[in-house]
Amino acid sequence: MPKRSAYQDRVIRNYYQNQDAIMRQRLGELVTDLYLAEGKARQRIWARVKGAMEKLRVPPDRIQHILQSDNPTLVANLLTELLDKA
Repeated sequence: MPKRSAYQDRVIRNYYQNQDAIMRQRLGELVTDLYLAEGKARQRIWARVKGAMEKLRVPPDRIQHILQSDNPTLVANLLTELLDKA
């Protein structure tokens, strides 16, 4: 595998430095998708929401509560809290 260029190193470093902001934005997009989805698509979106919350280091018990409730409003409230902290 060839060495990465300085530009590629910067891109990779910036991604990891901004990963929380990227995940918050992704979670916001997923909340919108949850409100619009039905059936199996909704289940797949919930799985992606779970992954995003884990990457944002949300406590596992809270993730479990949100997933069991199947309520996108709780995800939106969590997102508001995360944005207020940032």
